[in-house]
Amino acid sequence: MRHLQIKHLTTYQYSEPVTLLPHKLLLRPREGHDIRIESIELVITPDYQLQWQRDVYDNAVAQATFVESARCLSIGSLVLLQHYDDHPLNFLVTDYAVKYPFQYDTVEHIDLCAYLPPIFDCDQAVLSSWLRQFWYAGQRVETYMLLDWINKAIATGFTYQQREEPGVQTPAITLAKRAGSCRDFATLFIESCHYLGLAARFVSGYLYSPKLPLYLGSTHAWAEVYLPGAGWKGFDSTTGEVVGNDHIAVAVSRHPELIPPVSGSFQSNTRQAPVMSVVVEVKEIFA
Repeated sequence: MRHLQIKHLTTYQYSEPVTLLPHKLLLRPREGHDIRIESIELVITPDYQLQWQRDVYDNAVAQATFVESARCLSIGSLVLLQHYDDHPLNFLVTDYAVKYPFQYDTVEHIDLCAYLPPIFDCDQAVLSSWLRQFWYAGQRVETYMLLDWINKAIATGFTYQQREEPGVQTPAITLAKRAGSCRDFATLFIESCHYLGLAARFVSGYLYSPKLPLYLGSTHAWAEVYLPGAGWKGFDSTTGEVVGNDHIAVAVSRHPELIPPVSGSFQSNTRQAPVMSVVVEVKEIFA
């Protein structure tokens, strides 16, 4: 078991007071058999009202409504949790899905339909060409090994770049540049799975990794693939690893642009270009 503390502070500075419209916050990790939250504290200014809800993906969403104008918006969270996923490779895939290609069970396929279609239709030809190095029509290969090959190929064959721009690169752009951010790499992996007929979804959260540079040890993104018998298994195409107790999932979505940690808008009398800063610290707590 790993005991982790997550500090996350997002601030927006405005040149004059603005009216803050409701903001959606995705800051509470997804609890389950692998993650147990000990405590979570939100510190937000200016004055606000908070309402918690669950979205269609069962993500915990906090909606902040502000009651006064302000020149600065500050949203901070402090989370203490226990992470029990010490053996991420300890899983079994149902017999019919051990080898690829396979077809999902009819009952499960109904629920997986949202996670199967491509997100970027125009990139299918480029993906097809790139994926031929891992699999070709008529070939039978172990499903996990195929996913591991693709995951590691992205991690070792592409250059990581921290990007501040919103949104994600299409797979075609990432393949052309041979570079991207964690969310770009996750998107490439997800679209590769979609092309192969495998259900996959986008995950946003945090990464604890003291051995990696600081810019990798903060907010993070990766992919999950649905493997019958094993469930949703995480693959991190930035590190090339299967997700374990150093990854803390906060939100999942079928689309990589739908789950930023903080989202919202404002109204002002003049044109504004707010200055945003994000500070994240993920560290292990030792007894």
